[in-house]
Amino acid sequence: MAEFANIIVDISLEKLDRTFQYRIPERLREVLAPGMQVRVPFGSRSVTGYVMELTDTAEYDISRIREIKSVVQNSVAIEGQLIALAAWMRKQYGGTMNQALKTVLPVKAAKRAVEQKTVRLAVPDVEAKNQLGTYQRKHNVARARLLEALLEQGELEWHVITHKLNVSGSVVKALEEAGLVQIVSRRNYRNPVAHLEKKEYRLTLNDAQQRVVDTVMEDYDRQIYRTYLLKGVTGSGKTEVYMELIARVVSKGRQAVVLIPEIALTYQTVMRFYNRFGDKVSIINSRLSAGEKFDQFERAKAGKLSVVIGPRSALFVPFPNLGLIIIDEEHETSYKSENTPRYHARETAVERARMAHASVVLGSATPSVEAYYRAKAGEYRLLTLDKRVGERRLPVCEVVDLRDEFRAGNRSILSRRLTALIEERLLKGQQTMLFINRRGIAGFVSCRACGHVIKCPHCDVSLSQHTGGRMICHYCGYEEPERAVCPSCGSRYIGGFRAGTEKIEMMVKSRFPSARVLRMDMDTTRKKDSYEAILSAFANQEADILIGTQMIVKGHDFPHVTLVGILAADMSLHVSDYHAAERTFQLLTQAAGRAGRGILPGEVVIQTYDPLHYSIVTACGQDYEAFYRQEIAYRTIMSYPPVWNMLVICCAAKEEQTAAAGAMQLAEKTRAFGEAAGGLYLIGPADASIAKLKDLYRKVIYLKHEKYQVLVAIKDRLEHYIREHGIFANMNVQFDFNPMNIG
Repeated sequence: MAEFANIIVDISLEKLDRTFQYRIPERLREVLAPGMQVRVPFGSRSVTGYVMELTDTAEYDISRIREIKSVVQNSVAIEGQLIALAAWMRKQYGGTMNQALKTVLPVKAAKRAVEQKTVRLAVPDVEAKNQLGTYQRKHNVARARLLEALLEQGELEWHVITHKLNVSGSVVKALEEAGLVQIVSRRNYRNPVAHLEKKEYRLTLNDAQQRVVDTVMEDYDRQIYRTYLLKGVTGSGKTEVYMELIARVVSKGRQAVVLIPEIALTYQTVMRFYNRFGDKVSIINSRLSAGEKFDQFERAKAGKLSVVIGPRSALFVPFPNLGLIIIDEEHETSYKSENTPRYHARETAVERARMAHASVVLGSATPSVEAYYRAKAGEYRLLTLDKRVGERRLPVCEVVDLRDEFRAGNRSILSRRLTALIEERLLKGQQTMLFINRRGIAGFVSCRACGHVIKCPHCDVSLSQHTGGRMICHYCGYEEPERAVCPSCGSRYIGGFRAGTEKIEMMVKSRFPSARVLRMDMDTTRKKDSYEAILSAFANQEADILIGTQMIVKGHDFPHVTLVGILAADMSLHVSDYHAAERTFQLLTQAAGRAGRGILPGEVVIQTYDPLHYSIVTACGQDYEAFYRQEIAYRTIMSYPPVWNMLVICCAAKEEQTAAAGAMQLAEKTRAFGEAAGGLYLIGPADASIAKLKDLYRKVIYLKHEKYQVLVAIKDRLEHYIREHGIFANMNVQFDFNPMNIG
């Protein structure tokens, strides 16, 4: 049990780094935990503080460390809960307590509050009229003008008085001092959705949706708070289920957080929630100003909001009575933080819900393998929506083998079949979406004649192209020279793939000169609101064809789209990452789901060099179960998550020799720790996928073990070892558990 506690005495202070250390009295050692509110001596007085962390290390002379007086009973403030969550994150994912605090308390500095001031009469009208006469006789024009206006209106805004009436603030103050008027000041919160106009909301859930809602609420009403995985095909109405669950929870006086990938947080999405919940809903995202973000957190804390929608940072909104957390598109990689602590929103949401006695709903048409594995194991409860709303059919899907196109002499990015279908849509006045799968585009080497991909013989992931004619595995460091001919068929058409959205746009415009074409990628969405403008134009049928990267397939609903073409479907299939097949299946299924969402049926064309790969075959059939069976078999054979757990240790330093030496030392120490634990599998050190980034050389070590807590224990011991040894002073060491992206 720890002897000391590091305590912050005022959570509202900007300097979160500043903690004070106190001795834990014997009577509190078994009960004290991070996040608890305590009374401590501070100078000559006694103050309230929050426990940041417990430690056995004294930071000062022990004789100078004072003792905690008591734990504050029945006062688990929201700050305390978030601090406890930060402590859990630090333990589970590594990093410092301060890094974790800055994650869960993202608004650290108070922004200037916007005050709305009004002025009203403080005396009866008769008395005001008498005084008005006096001012008029004395030619006190400004005072008379103000009193006259107040007698007519009753109450006026400060802005109206000082600008339209041209009455100065000093005149208003003089009348206040005379007891004639009263100045009323109200906090005016910045509201990023204030400009929206609420429309009437009417919706009746279908039987399948109602069953899902009833299942969750039956548990909820019995105070059984758990995690649910809602697997619903594209267009099955998951959002309506979310809103009904939120409405039920809000009616009980509790609040809800809805996490959505930032790229999918569109005007269309926000309006659906706003029409249902009005001013009780708000958003958090990266486009808000610091003042807007601050006010949303203040509104939530004050109970003026019931629902907040946003990306993973919205998970830390300080709701005082959080009752429900929804994570839409839970399979998205953006739910994993790339900064220390490298937390995953899914696990962190489950922990926050446990602390708040709340439920969690994870929703996706293509659940992550990790979430589905847990649902199969009974850790999550599985709920399904297997039909589209209104009995609309899923799109008809076909696969085009690009090797056949190559042999037929078609060197275009558009297959003959896809070209014919686009022409048909243009004649009918229907819309087409062309999705270019650019995930991992710079990496692997493949043959255009037979589709063969060069893989690591040890790790079953593709080798990545590097300068100097080398191909390298980023898991174990295996490398070999680039091939001039395909080792499978002898063709010289082997190399990396190079085709971007801009090039495809030019080809499409050349092939279909009468078509109106829009392109959506990082270049065309740099300006604020450009993302929304492109989507709105396409939704309003101002274009026939929309070309884009993955940002066009994230939950958008275009009823006039009847054709989706997926170009180079296997680009994401051969990246140097064990998630490759899962990402491919998810992207293809989500992209295919954009077709036929209205009355008209949809068609999908998937173009690939690997038509028989299980991720492409199952995506074409929208068959998640078949995909999962084959994917989990592969993960089991290779001991990859979620069957086993993985910890990646990344060492970065300005000198390559320093990074290499530090990584080697950590690898040796880890082997020693692993021998005691048993069953540890260690790979590396090896170069990271980007071996040098921002002038830092990067080396990685991969650890695999069946039990997550064994890896956490190894991380704890390595953190202690790093603190104790000077070699790591000039090195940055980061820990990443079950990484979403390798290297």
